[in-house]
Amino acid sequence: MTAPLKGITIVDLTHVLAGPYCSMILSDLGATVIKVEQPGTGDDTRQFPPFRDGHSAYFATINRDKKSIALNLKDDADRAVFEGILAKSDVVMENYRPGVMERLGYGWDDIHAKHPQIIYGAVSGFGHTGPEALKPAYDMVVQARGGVMSITGEKNREPVRVGASVGDIVAGMFLGHGLLAALYQREKTGFGQKIDVAMLDSQLAILEHAVAITNETGVAPGPSGARHPSIAPFEAFHAEDGLFVIACGNDVLFSKLCAELGKPKLAKRPEFATNLDRCQNVMQLRRRIELITLEHPAAYWIEKLSAAGIPCSPIQNVAQVMQDPQILARNMVLDLPAPDGGKPFKAAGNPIKMGAIVDENDHSAAPLLDQHRAEILAWLAA
Repeated sequence: MTAPLKGITIVDLTHVLAGPYCSMILSDLGATVIKVEQPGTGDDTRQFPPFRDGHSAYFATINRDKKSIALNLKDDADRAVFEGILAKSDVVMENYRPGVMERLGYGWDDIHAKHPQIIYGAVSGFGHTGPEALKPAYDMVVQARGGVMSITGEKNREPVRVGASVGDIVAGMFLGHGLLAALYQREKTGFGQKIDVAMLDSQLAILEHAVAITNETGVAPGPSGARHPSIAPFEAFHAEDGLFVIACGNDVLFSKLCAELGKPKLAKRPEFATNLDRCQNVMQLRRRIELITLEHPAAYWIEKLSAAGIPCSPIQNVAQVMQDPQILARNMVLDLPAPDGGKPFKAAGNPIKMGAIVDENDHSAAPLLDQHRAEILAWLAA
């Protein structure tokens, strides 16, 4: 079978991360992505380190398989090219502040009037409505304002940004969901619609337990380090040679853990009998577990607990993850061609595995700026 989005053309005016991450996912699913960039400079991430032979690895790993054309949407000739691309496309994506596309004559109302079949996807810091829609934002801003930083890090320490850019990435994922839903609805109606995703909204949407705790207790939770605030034991524990994690999400798993630790009666103690009891006595529980786990290396416990079906794991760095046999078996580390044919870039693969589609490690390099102009113009003329 062909890829599910084969035949769908996406005009991508987004830059940096949220939008390009979304279009990368859709490209992995078979869509053709035409990346429209600013002449001369292109996407900001072309200037982000680390570099190899003058090419940004950051840009290379987020913009694989896309086609680039440089267009100045204030220039009449380039606008004519852009109009031609729109006429043959299914989706247009942008991540400018509200009003920018309208001033160029390419806001939702303008595009919908001329091209009613097009789906319009917008991702911005604060969305296209509300009193602060026009404010600029980056990942750090929405992690801070959206509550994520308030629950990240160690207790009684300063707030910490999540190491991955979840402000951008989560918004890009939600935009992808919205675009796919709009494509499905277009099959029924024949018309496109506008998808408006705010990075700030997306941060609140992933707070799960923090929202529930705040609503029910009236007290906003703070950071809890590696510990889950609503499940125990569910955190990092010290072994003889360092930390590893144990995650017991129910009473059965906790009972199994106690047996493997050689303390089966621990599961019967009233202070640990239920998950609520364990959460209320979590520090005492941690001390009792670590008195035992400190006797052996982490690898010993991981092997022993895994054999008993208890979720646990080493705490791996990124280099270790990229060499993990399970990760490699799932084709989650890609070798992306370099634009100049040099040493391939390493990148994360597509986590969406579809049973009817072969998950190939066959990708084209991220484009040079304006690399596909001739190809795109020929396609328009066809």
